[in-house]
Amino acid sequence: MRIMRAVQTRIAEKLAPITRAPREVKFLVISGGIIISFLLFLTLFAEFVAPYNAYQRLFPEMLPPSGVNLMGTDALGRDVLSRVLVGTRNSLTVAFLAVSISLLVGMSLGALSGYWAGKVDRVLLLVMDALYAFPSMITGVIVSVMLGPGLVNTSLAIVVPLIGPYYRIVRSITLSIKQMTFIEAERSLGASKLYIVSRHIAPFFASNLFVLISMSAARAILTVASLGFLGLGVPPPTAEWGTDLNMGRMFIPRGVWWTTVFPGIFIFLAVMGFNLLSEGLNEVYRVEKHLYYR
Repeated sequence: MRIMRAVQTRIAEKLAPITRAPREVKFLVISGGIIISFLLFLTLFAEFVAPYNAYQRLFPEMLPPSGVNLMGTDALGRDVLSRVLVGTRNSLTVAFLAVSISLLVGMSLGALSGYWAGKVDRVLLLVMDALYAFPSMITGVIVSVMLGPGLVNTSLAIVVPLIGPYYRIVRSITLSIKQMTFIEAERSLGASKLYIVSRHIAPFFASNLFVLISMSAARAILTVASLGFLGLGVPPPTAEWGTDLNMGRMFIPRGVWWTTVFPGIFIFLAVMGFNLLSEGLNEVYRVEKHLYYR
């Protein structure tokens, strides 16, 4: 019972800034949250929601949307709706895996660079500046070509350009906090550097990283779809939005629009949902900081 109360109290503390936010900011957070919740539901239960098997040829080729096939069929007679729903799982899994790995690596390197400083800081800054010299899409294409297609390889291709923003934010926060009085007190009491970073500096990352995680997820989903569209991402016959777009685009001159429009709509929804959430959270924390320092 005490554990449940503690969890409820913690959740209430995290949601309090949102409840105090202006109405338009609440709209952004709630709208983004609803879209993301819907996509997460499809990620978990895609096979149960999909009306047909996404990989079996059950119908004639390139049927337009109808009561039997709500989004039509593709060039191989597979139900487009089923492939879009199952593709949600693959697209979001790759994106979330990439964001998780980049968050872990970027946060660790940023804390290491900011707290230990010295030669380590200079070397890591040079590496991150070198990564920033290339557009993220170009970096993703290069890494994807080197590693080859596949779910895991596509995730790793997206990780590299996403590390930089996490590194820079965590490094700047660490540099500003490590000189504070309570950190000096911990040092004088004999606390280790790892203990200070993990217990006293890391909690300050949360408000900034929540916004960046949501932005990175939108960026990762778009990159996954782009690599799939270029034929460098998840290989067919695996259902994935970008890969299905690439397979369907050649039939557009023949009037077969549904094999590209519906995967494109889901890409748009996913990117918009995470962008709305990140924009809303950014406004929430901006208002909270203004109220705190006023």
